Amino acid sequence: MYSPLYCNSLTKYSRLLTREVTIGDVPLGAHHPIRVQSMTTTDTMDTIATVEQSIRMIDAGCEYVRITAPSINEAKNLESIKKELHKRGYQTPLIADIHFTPNAAEVAARIVEKVRINPGNFADKKKFEEIEYTHAAYAQELDRIRQRFVPLVKICKEYGTAMRIGTNHGSLSDRIMSRYGDTPHGMVESAMEFLRICEAENYFNIVLSMKSSNPQVMVQAYRLLIQQMHSENMQYPLHLGVTEAGEGEDGRTKSAAGIGTLLEDGIGDTVRVSLTEDPEFEIPVARELVARYNLRSGHEAIPPITKELPYSPYEWKRRSTIAINNIGEHQVPRIVTDLSKATKITPASLFAAGYNYSQNLDKWNIGDQAADYIYTGELLVDFEIPGTLNIIYNHKTWAERNQKQTYPLFTFEDYLTTKSFSPDLNFVIINDNNIYSDEFLPFLQKASTIVLIIETNNAHTMAALRRMFIEMATHGSKIPVIAKLNYKDLTSEQISLHASTDAGGLLIDGFGDGLWLTGGKEVNTLTLNRLSF
Repeated sequence: MYSPLYCNSLTKYSRLLTREVTIGDVPLGAHHPIRVQSMTTTDTMDTIATVEQSIRMIDAGCEYVRITAPSINEAKNLESIKKELHKRGYQTPLIADIHFTPNAAEVAARIVEKVRINPGNFADKKKFEEIEYTHAAYAQELDRIRQRFVPLVKICKEYGTAMRIGTNHGSLSDRIMSRYGDTPHGMVESAMEFLRICEAENYFNIVLSMKSSNPQVMVQAYRLLIQQMHSENMQYPLHLGVTEAGEGEDGRTKSAAGIGTLLEDGIGDTVRVSLTEDPEFEIPVARELVARYNLRSGHEAIPPITKELPYSPYEWKRRSTIAINNIGEHQVPRIVTDLSKATKITPASLFAAGYNYSQNLDKWNIGDQAADYIYTGELLVDFEIPGTLNIIYNHKTWAERNQKQTYPLFTFEDYLTTKSFSPDLNFVIINDNNIYSDEFLPFLQKASTIVLIIETNNAHTMAALRRMFIEMATHGSKIPVIAKLNYKDLTSEQISLHASTDAGGLLIDGFGDGLWLTGGKEVNTLTLNRLSF
């Protein structure tokens, strides 16, 4: 069975096994649960405010509390914070977050259970200079870093303190930028330089992270890091996060797209969702993302991949497709909004799809998040629709109407037996059973006006749909594909996180010419339409 080096399998869920790291009484990695954490936003010198915010975080389920320590004074005050938390009955491990100040890290490492350093600015000051390094000059730079870094490593060894080497895409050193550029590869090498120094000192109580505000860059960097560790016989646990994700639905969607994509492949040992909200509100989001994988290992089997991947998981390239109508090729992914559960389709119904009709002006206002297609099933649209909108009917209803701006939807079986098609565009919905059937390859070879809509009932949704895309690419098919994601009995918040994970994972790998989300009665169509965009 083929699988890239960054995970155990692309089709069978299992956690990537990492080494155990001791962080107080809450160990990380190996077979331990995926931990959730957050970071205080108070002034670290305000002991009581920091303690009380930490307690709100812990009560919400936070398993590690990170506190910024930008100078020696803040680092020293971590002892007061820790004593006050213990006095109130809280033993949750504390993490000191250090930038620019090695001396502060050395103080903090004697107090808290873990320190986080940023290799981009631990021993370097950013001057935004591009420098041509000879091999000898680069080696001298690494020796300078070693001399500055080793004292902290020795303190961590002596006190049993864990360390996170946390690369930030936005703060790579001039040295790394000059040699590797602003790339995921540069992010990986930034951490590996420090990690190799740790191993040379026989210090292994280490966690790694590759954070970026761009989920695509973040995912690629983690995958490359795992590949590089594999080549050097390393298995350190990973801290997952998207930096500066934002607030509200946008922040949750962005975080889930990055973090969830990696969790889908069994990657990640601890999670921090970074929202511009009070930190206790980050914890339920992280817990929801993680909870999805507690029972994932028993999912229905997905056919294994037996050949080399037809795409690179380490760089983004959109799957090559032809254009059918306005779908595929170089066009933006299209959005389908499902209105088939309505009792009747009226002009007001289209508000949920981003179209607002003014009866007084007899005019449509088309919003920024106006759907490209609406699916009405067998419900007829008997009024003039905006010129930017298209209607998808079930094929029998379409055949009876056959109006402009309308297109038929077939099941795979119906398409094979029907004789009435649109000359321009036909949608065919298929599932796992269809795509691996004997009829599928002959169907592909004859399909010239088709856009496929793929869906699955497999609990390992993203992996099952990704496997379907891989199957098509293996056959050399360039038919455009819309991913249809169905969520029943979930809240609006859960759908937001699950869909962002599933659709985000596919799009990050370059798969998908459109998106169609459906939910249960709890979630309105307007919410699904907005989430799709």
